[in-house]
Amino acid sequence: MLTSLKNIYRLGVKELFSLRSDTVMMVLIVYTFTFAVYTPAQHAQMELRNASIAVVDEDRSQLSQRIYDALLPPYFQRPVMLPLSQIDAVMDAGRYTFVIDIPPDFQADLLAGREPAIQVNIDATAMTQAGHGAKYIQNMVRREIEAFTQREGSEESLPVSLVVRAKFNPNLQSRWFLGVMQIINMITLLAVILTGAALIREREHGTIEHLLVMPLKPVEIMIAKIWANGLVIVIAATLSLKLVVQGVLDVPIAGSISLFVTGTLIYLFSVTSLGIFLATLARSMPQFGLLAFPVFIVMNLLSGGTTPLDSMPEVLQQLMQLSPSTHFVSFAQSILYRGAGFDVVWPDFLAVTVIGMIFFFGALVRFRKTISAIQ
Repeated sequence: MLTSLKNIYRLGVKELFSLRSDTVMMVLIVYTFTFAVYTPAQHAQMELRNASIAVVDEDRSQLSQRIYDALLPPYFQRPVMLPLSQIDAVMDAGRYTFVIDIPPDFQADLLAGREPAIQVNIDATAMTQAGHGAKYIQNMVRREIEAFTQREGSEESLPVSLVVRAKFNPNLQSRWFLGVMQIINMITLLAVILTGAALIREREHGTIEHLLVMPLKPVEIMIAKIWANGLVIVIAATLSLKLVVQGVLDVPIAGSISLFVTGTLIYLFSVTSLGIFLATLARSMPQFGLLAFPVFIVMNLLSGGTTPLDSMPEVLQQLMQLSPSTHFVSFAQSILYRGAGFDVVWPDFLAVTVIGMIFFFGALVRFRKTISAIQ
């Protein structure tokens, strides 16, 4: 047992030295946990900001002017007045994301109780701004109409006041969400790539034959690659969380970073095993890339981080429970966003551990077969 532990330790140190001498991989690690985290979080805005908008005012009333004046930055650019005949042309040309059409006699019909309608034309190809902007315009128009009618004395105040309270991200800033989610996604990507590339590199450089003539077991070689590459990833992710997310992006972390790191270590055991398994199926780095990236894309898009699991078909929800990324996203968000403790996230920890054991033994079987073929 002691001999095996020494072998695993020495092989892992050898793996770290090999990684250090691989300039491409080192650049990839640094880029992944710095620029790849900062740039999307800082510049990929998901909230409504500087949306282009135009107004067709066929009413020319005091109320229509109030609606026009309420379209304020930073949500919208300065509104542009358009004639009715140009709506289709500017929408087809993609010049404006929103065009509001206020019909003739809108104010008079409203005061007379005839319930007139305002048309909001939306370019839905800009999906994020379209969804957020439609809701914002609806609330803004309703607010201006209520204020105007109450001032005119034609409508009593509403008996119910709706108060919205946004928890865990009170200012609804996409930077808070994207910064943490980029780290979560990059952990999965690098865990698969680093371990798989390590095995492919051994085969391409011919050093796998050197390992086979030594008194080493396949399980020792596998565990060494897992702990060495996992250690690099967890250190890089922790530094990125502290320096880039909390430091540069100024995103508050609600929960325990140490608990998140513990869960990440368990998750890395699972995903690095998956990376080794994929590497045993590939004969070269290009083949490994063709295998690894589709797997990563599926794990990323269907994990619940990009879109909620509740919005997916029930069969797919159940199927994705077999993916460690689903449970990783669940407990990472619970810890970092909502400040959850171990009593809340232990089911996800357990699920990742069980899935990791399955991946590990599956990769070990394939790894033994690969070694047997080489021998």
